[in-house]
Amino acid sequence: MARIGEVQAPVATRDALARGRLRASLVPDLLVEARRIVNTVIAGWHGRRKRGIGENFWQFRPYVEGDSSRIDWRRSARDDHTYVRDREWEAAHTVWLWADPSPSMLYKSAGASVSKESRALVLALAMAELLSRSGERIAWPGLSDPFTARNGAERIAAHLAHAAALPAKPDLSSIRRFCDIVIVSDFLDPVEDTMAWLDVLARHGVRAHLIEVADPAEETFPYAGRTEFTDPETGDKLTAGRAEMLGEDYRLLYTARRQELAGWCKRLGWSFTVNHTDRLASEALVRIHMAMTAESGYAGKISA
Repeated sequence: MARIGEVQAPVATRDALARGRLRASLVPDLLVEARRIVNTVIAGWHGRRKRGIGENFWQFRPYVEGDSSRIDWRRSARDDHTYVRDREWEAAHTVWLWADPSPSMLYKSAGASVSKESRALVLALAMAELLSRSGERIAWPGLSDPFTARNGAERIAAHLAHAAALPAKPDLSSIRRFCDIVIVSDFLDPVEDTMAWLDVLARHGVRAHLIEVADPAEETFPYAGRTEFTDPETGDKLTAGRAEMLGEDYRLLYTARRQELAGWCKRLGWSFTVNHTDRLASEALVRIHMAMTAESGYAGKISA
């Protein structure tokens, strides 16, 4: 029987900007792919602009009684309505980005176009590109402090390229209230472990956006007959004489894990998105954009 899936070689991160070098680092290719995806969604990416203190004109809007904004008499003279001039809030927002580097992310089935690791890095770099174009501050925990730059995705890629080793789970305790963080992972650890790791964000009033990257074979469990499974984290092996007999219980546990984590995020006002590696990466970006423009999720930890 043909192999359903395999563990891919880790994404090399040396020489992060040299796309044309044969079989060299994949990071430049992923950066190019991220920018290609960004160009497909940028038309709908309006950032999180809002009315506030600033020098730049944003919009005219109808005057309402008690409005403290200054009336724009020139614009009002054009018709029978009274308008005020809004300026744009200029304070940049900080968004942290992180893609899971753990061995389980290297999996790629025959039904997927890329490994989970490649998709996670593309999503993180695409977010860096979009946020940089919008003038936001971005950062990667354990690699960079928050910064603002038009070439933000390129700078993040360079940090990844020169990182000697990436921690399985970075320290998130330095991320403070009113920041956002986008976390891309397969979230296959026990739900209790994931919640314990992210609890510091909830206690600090950080708004998190979780993107679960899933391979289609991980959901459907299309295995049958004698099958050997290898734990990519520990190397432990399990041989099933009739793998199809495990399918129903596996799918129930897999779905329950996702539902429990998604429900926890919802109670905290966070977003939870699933992106399959046989689907478009841009689908996740659109959902995250909608979540990041929502005026909620900074209240801190709440009781279940």
